Amino acid sequence: MIFAKQALLGEVWAEDVRLTVQDGMIASVDVGAKPSAGDARVDTLLPALGNLHSHSFQRAMAGMTEYRKAGRDSFWTWRDLMYRFMDRLTPPQIEAIAALVFMEMQEAGYAAVGEFHYVHHQKGGARYGDIAELSHRIFAAASQTGIGLTHLPVLYTYGGAGQVALSEGQLRFGNSVDEFLALVDSAGAGLGDLPSDTQIGIAPHSLRATSPDDLQAVLAGHDSGPIHIHIAEQPKEVVDIEAWLGARPVDWLLNNASINRDWCLIHATHITDGETQAMAESGAVAGLCPITEANLGDGPFNGPTYLGAGGAFGVGSDSNVNISLTEELRTLEYSQRLRDLARNVMVAGEGSVGHTLYTGAALGGAQALGRNAGEIAAGRLADLVAIDSSDPSLCALAPDQILDGLVFTAKDNVVTDVWSAGRHMVKGGRHVARDSIVGTYRGAIADLLESI
Repeated sequence: MIFAKQALLGEVWAEDVRLTVQDGMIASVDVGAKPSAGDARVDTLLPALGNLHSHSFQRAMAGMTEYRKAGRDSFWTWRDLMYRFMDRLTPPQIEAIAALVFMEMQEAGYAAVGEFHYVHHQKGGARYGDIAELSHRIFAAASQTGIGLTHLPVLYTYGGAGQVALSEGQLRFGNSVDEFLALVDSAGAGLGDLPSDTQIGIAPHSLRATSPDDLQAVLAGHDSGPIHIHIAEQPKEVVDIEAWLGARPVDWLLNNASINRDWCLIHATHITDGETQAMAESGAVAGLCPITEANLGDGPFNGPTYLGAGGAFGVGSDSNVNISLTEELRTLEYSQRLRDLARNVMVAGEGSVGHTLYTGAALGGAQALGRNAGEIAAGRLADLVAIDSSDPSLCALAPDQILDGLVFTAKDNVVTDVWSAGRHMVKGGRHVARDSIVGTYRGAIADLLESI
């Protein structure tokens, strides 16, 4: 049982709300209720967001790539540094890093994560005895933290557009279609030890890392569930794909695959108004990662046109350089303001920008992760976050201003509690397993630094 002084129920704020949670689901929602002994009592209850795009291992290199060398730094020079760092990681280190990342996500207010998992093999590409060894390490991290997991094994077959051979730094990623399908099967066999809300999907890395025939074969072997793909993140990617396939990435994908609500198109940063409209109408989710997109110099999303067309969106922490739910939403809006020289951009028509961003990302993130979540209602997963509205950043605000305050003025420390499918993993602002997770992480990083 959870009792909240106030809660956001759909689009409406309600007072004195008591939830019954059973088997990870919200069984009932009572408004105007009284608390009972044994209730978990909180101030303000919200649907928790799902973090729809994460490469957890990159968290351990945060701060290591912010030194400018001679010449112009770009996404591509950052990628080379990331490859060299990743090549040193062992399975225990990958597990320890993922556990820290998942814990930090929950403390920031996320209840679930989509792990876009592309490190599959040993250094140099040698296979582990179980091709899904590193997927099982991600599962172990999810089990330790209790986060809701949508695991997204990545197909990465080529090193660039036109079926270029993998570079040395990409050999830990590479699989043929048959190997990839075997990896997904092996990973799926390990789901039995995880909570029932755990999902597995697939993630063709990008058009440049696969081919039309391979993409078709993988999609044909995928019965149902989430499908995520990087798309149009960088101008060079757009130019290369158009030169190879005769169309821009989003345009090509929409015309050559059955894009629907199962799909999440990550970044979609460099798209025309026509592509934006068509993408919104497809039902797919735009997977936006504003902090990483700013950090890597990707550029801003075409937000106003997309929202005007009724497009679904969610947010992810991608490189995990800074895991912050509030900063992710804030940066999304500010990127639009900086480009358009305007204020209050990410809302269609009139209304609260904070409300539009938060509730839109809650529903879009749940859709992208295949989770029956995104709002507080009976029959939904109990993915819930409680915040303290008495915090100085929020205490002056009326209920209908709370989400504006959360997005634009608050820090993540206003988060007091998080439930992932009913698992009460954050209490009093701290993850219940924080000490052991941090201790293991520090040991893993010490070992990693000794190897460098």
